[in-house]
Amino acid sequence: MTDPALVRSSAAAPWGAAADERVRPAGARKRRRQLWSYLFVVPAVLGMGFGFVFPLVTVVRNSFYAGSFYKLSFVGFDNYRFIFGDDVFIRSLTNNFRLLLTVPFMTIVALLVAVILNDGIRGWKVYRSSIFLPYILPAAGIGLTFSVFLQFNGGLNTFLRSVGLSSIAADWLGSQTWAIWSVGGVVVWQQLGFGVVVFLAALLSLPPEVTEAARIDGASWWQLQTKIHVPQIRTAIEFFMVTEAITVLSWVFTYVYVLTLGGPGNSSSVMEFYIWKNGFAQGSVGLANAAAVVVLLIASVLIAIYLRLRARPDAGARL
Repeated sequence: MTDPALVRSSAAAPWGAAADERVRPAGARKRRRQLWSYLFVVPAVLGMGFGFVFPLVTVVRNSFYAGSFYKLSFVGFDNYRFIFGDDVFIRSLTNNFRLLLTVPFMTIVALLVAVILNDGIRGWKVYRSSIFLPYILPAAGIGLTFSVFLQFNGGLNTFLRSVGLSSIAADWLGSQTWAIWSVGGVVVWQQLGFGVVVFLAALLSLPPEVTEAARIDGASWWQLQTKIHVPQIRTAIEFFMVTEAITVLSWVFTYVYVLTLGGPGNSSSVMEFYIWKNGFAQGSVGLANAAAVVVLLIASVLIAIYLRLRARPDAGARL
């Protein structure tokens, strides 16, 4: 007599083997699909490698060489020793750090404007667009416009003289004292709209229940902004400040070139202008690359600070 258990096991064996055969191809197909999806990323990765990694490696490598583009000779750290002993480089680096002082001023003004617009004043969308407009204008056009406006007999001084303030009229672009601050003022005017839009978007995304509860509890307008709204958009503020700090370190060449050409007497020279002058105008490739590496290191420190702030446990709660 046949054991029923053996019959059941023998009957189930082919089914189980078939199931295993079906499971294996399914897992293999899943892995193939995953590999296939990675293949779509390969062109982008190669493009980023060619567009960012290769130039970066080339800049670092060339910073240890001297000569022209066609004939370079290894000099070790001599380029770095030279630039840190060069008064023009030190002046350029100092001017970049001076421009960093515009970042907190720009942040405060942009935050104040965003808070006012967030109150829903009449025509706030028109004001937002008007404030944001300079940000999308070409830097060269802005520089040319302000180069005329800030001349000794330009629009600003003409206005000051017409209202009886001729004593404070100055040669804003021709003075070694005011040239770099004039460039900073133009940068603030152009970048302010970006901060307003970033802060306003963050404010509009806040849950209205918290605001209504604070108003019911009798919070004043000032308390509502400083205790409720601004703390909740702290991440957006940090993002804007780090972004603008990188901007004034590595994106102001056009303004300097159009407004002052680094003068008078290198008083408004910045790191980008120093790199361009040595690398293209004078052909000192090694010095230009060494200065570029210094800018890269400073920008990397700022990015690391921002990533550190974003990695805090409470960073997500402030979004």
